[in-house]
Amino acid sequence: MKADVAIVIVSYNSRDHIGACLESVFAQRKSVTQQVIVVDNDSRDDTVNFIRENFPQVELVLPGANLGFAKGVNLGVKHSDAEYVLLLNPDTEILDHAVDVIVDFARKNPGHGLYGGRTLRPDGSLEPSSCWGRPTLWSMTLFAFGLTTIAPKNRFLDPESLGSWQRDTVREVGVITGCFLLSPTKVWNELGGLDERYFMYGEDADLAMRAHSAGYRPVICPDAKLIHEVGGCSDTPVHKTMLLYRGKASLVRTHWTGLAQWLGLFFLATGTGLRAAISKVKKPNPEATNSAAARWQTLWAERNKWICGYGSPTA
Repeated sequence: MKADVAIVIVSYNSRDHIGACLESVFAQRKSVTQQVIVVDNDSRDDTVNFIRENFPQVELVLPGANLGFAKGVNLGVKHSDAEYVLLLNPDTEILDHAVDVIVDFARKNPGHGLYGGRTLRPDGSLEPSSCWGRPTLWSMTLFAFGLTTIAPKNRFLDPESLGSWQRDTVREVGVITGCFLLSPTKVWNELGGLDERYFMYGEDADLAMRAHSAGYRPVICPDAKLIHEVGGCSDTPVHKTMLLYRGKASLVRTHWTGLAQWLGLFFLATGTGLRAAISKVKKPNPEATNSAAARWQTLWAERNKWICGYGSPTA
């Protein structure tokens, strides 16, 4: 019988986090029927054996290579049979029956296409990355001139951050991030799933932009709460930043044309160059500044590696 929701988790060296994630998924289930699928991207740690031994009810998909996030998710969805698809990061923990809550919310509020929740840090404070504002030429202009850094979380000068909003009210947003993203399977298939050009970062923003173009209105359900330990399963900061900006460049190349595309790429490069230059003249702080300085300087020095984006669409 078809499940209510297929929970798709893509793992890579996630042994230290995925146990708490899966335990919360099963412990917090109330009445929805769940199909839990883990796609393991060729982990080098003991993730696969750990899941087999402790969570035999999980459907393991083993592609035998690191496919990246988008391809991993799409592969997991192909193995699913449910009314809804829920993307979930392995470094999250479900709180207060969040899966039941968001499925119920989606059924009562159809038409939004993509649904997200409210992510919290382990100490209970807000972790705002469950959603963002849509990237625009204006937001990239502000980035280029350093205003998003000077005035972080300012609704006018850092619009993609969505200001000081605590994600505690129902609100339509630009982007639902892939750490906790629900979609009716029918809508997911209509949109074509995640664009497999993206190895990691940017694929959720691309999906949201396509959803908006198709007439959907992604929305946050604040009562669907979970802990998200951001960076718990991330690569090195420099490599992560390179992937992040390659994803940003891909968004610009995919969704904008002509002068807007040229300006978007120019503003991305200008913003990284500005921050790299500032990091060179700023007095280094061994505890906090060096890693950020290294990221910006590497990003600027190797801009030709990411400004091209991820290449042509596969779908």
